[in-house]
Amino acid sequence: MQYRRLGQSDLVVSEIALGSWLTYGGGVPRDRAEGCVRRAFDEGINFVDTANVYALGAAESFLGEVLRGMPRDRYVLATKVYFPMSPQDQGLSAAQIKKQLDASLRRLRVDHVDLYQCHRYDERTPLEETMAALSAAVAQGKTRYIGFSEWSAEQIRAALALPGSRFVSSQPQYSLLWRAPEEEVFPLCAREGIGNIVWSPLAQGVLTGKYRAGQPAPADSRAASEAMGGFLQKRLDDRVLSSVQRLRPIASDLGLSLPQLALAWILRRSEVTAAIIGASRPEQVAENARASGVKLDAEVLARIDQALA
Repeated sequence: MQYRRLGQSDLVVSEIALGSWLTYGGGVPRDRAEGCVRRAFDEGINFVDTANVYALGAAESFLGEVLRGMPRDRYVLATKVYFPMSPQDQGLSAAQIKKQLDASLRRLRVDHVDLYQCHRYDERTPLEETMAALSAAVAQGKTRYIGFSEWSAEQIRAALALPGSRFVSSQPQYSLLWRAPEEEVFPLCAREGIGNIVWSPLAQGVLTGKYRAGQPAPADSRAASEAMGGFLQKRLDDRVLSSVQRLRPIASDLGLSLPQLALAWILRRSEVTAAIIGASRPEQVAENARASGVKLDAEVLARIDQALA
């Protein structure tokens, strides 16, 4: 496992991070979920990402139980705030940031998180109020650093212009099939010393190659899961699935699996600090972790673009 420094923070994190969206505390049986976390640490993964809204707090509670007793300096813990926890509890107001962070710390069974992230931008709360509340959380020792997810370049610039704690991380969607951050967000983050922790690097499993055009989803796959498949159905386009299969010989020539190729493609970028994987089985964690350190040359990159053209 290779490690990178997260933006201008002193957090050194594994290139592969373990996420918990749709999986832990909900979609994956408890014993398998625990096995995934154990395997992640065995593989050198030290970065765990979650959010208060994942399974409405159950993902944080699960991690709090599993990580209990592990030395706090062995892992970097990140969570998020914004999406509704109830009809009254949502957004990035000062009151919500304080309330939701305290609740997250209780569920996670820690006195601080390493990274507290705005899960989206809150149009209904003045940005000055949000940034002041985040700065207060840092000053109180409840989080070491702050970050954001899926903010536009304009919103990022506006936040950086305000006094107080500065963002050290961005969490955009990024994969071979979704490259939007390359246009504005990556260049801006590079200039401002902000690291990118990308989500959905395997496009919800589409880039694993397990889904094939004209065929039903495998019974044990995320797409076939009632708990986890809803977000994936719109990605199962036959044209996209066929293009993904054209990546298979490229991966084979390099001695890689398709997920390893897709993750190595992401990690080739200096703007990216880590890729967040979501695993439902320990062997998936091990396979994905071994993408760390893989280098792809210009010829391979050109073959990938041609395959996906």
